[in-house]
Amino acid sequence: MHMADALLSPTVGATLWAATAGTIAIGSHRVARSFDDRRIPLMGVLGAFVFAAQMINFTIPGTGSSGHLGGGLLLAILLGPHAAFLTLASVLIVQALFFADGGLLALGCNIFNLGFFPCYIAYPFIYRRIVTPGAGRGRLLTGTLLAAIVGLQLGAFSVVLETTLSGVAELTLPAFTLLMQPIHLAIGAIEGLATAAIVLFLATARPDILNGINPEAQSGLSLRRLGIALLLCTALTGGLISWFASDLPDGLEWALSQATGHEEVAAPATLPHQLSTALQEKTSLMPDYAPSGQSESGRLGTSLAGLIGSGLVLLLTAGAVRLLRPRRVRSDNSTPN
Repeated sequence: MHMADALLSPTVGATLWAATAGTIAIGSHRVARSFDDRRIPLMGVLGAFVFAAQMINFTIPGTGSSGHLGGGLLLAILLGPHAAFLTLASVLIVQALFFADGGLLALGCNIFNLGFFPCYIAYPFIYRRIVTPGAGRGRLLTGTLLAAIVGLQLGAFSVVLETTLSGVAELTLPAFTLLMQPIHLAIGAIEGLATAAIVLFLATARPDILNGINPEAQSGLSLRRLGIALLLCTALTGGLISWFASDLPDGLEWALSQATGHEEVAAPATLPHQLSTALQEKTSLMPDYAPSGQSESGRLGTSLAGLIGSGLVLLLTAGAVRLLRPRRVRSDNSTPN
């Protein structure tokens, strides 16, 4: 569901950039004031894992389409909504800057669509209402599945609205909606099941890490061991399992092809679009996760992209959060005049 610049007008792109920047500022403030320092490495590791997981496109049977995990709900469950939004923003920034996955003009839209709805809508108003402290496996599965579906449905419809407001003539609101919502319903169901499987495992292995489920529970699995396990899963996912990702168009590309006859829309020749394209060409290490100068990535290129990208996300996320710590320390140690 990564939008390209061609789907957006400069006005819509700038508006969502502003909305996303404001949400990041609020989230940063909340994280700086209340976030547990012990979870800073976990943020980086989980961001790296989500980057790797997003490389795994799975086939949607009978559609000719594919999808991948967004990861916003999983991050919100494990980190809380503010830290989750910041972590997912780091993932999408690395994807756009270094791998040309999603446009730079569209980056604000992509962060908002994939992050805001699962973190600030689906997690607090659906997941937390169903998965109360001490909830059993049935409620956990139900809450996770419903929250994943609702979060992705809202994100998909936001793509439709942003594209329609941008005036892309080939895409009408009713037709695009009827294509986008059903395909992302299927993708959301699969993401919900995958997220529930991870959460069910952690509910047994380290229940205190799950916000709102059982914060007082303790486990023999230390945060360090959990972090190492997640790093190994990240390396395995990005470096090996990514070889077997589906090459079918994702839900957005599929909807575009059904509506227009081709998977991409030509970008307008506006100055913001040209500047965005020029900048992205300069920053992209491996466009479309392929070595520079190659049209597609072989297995070695895919592994390199998965490992390099995951490492960049880990460093960006953990580094950004550590920069917030001095502000919090000064605030905690300050005395009134």
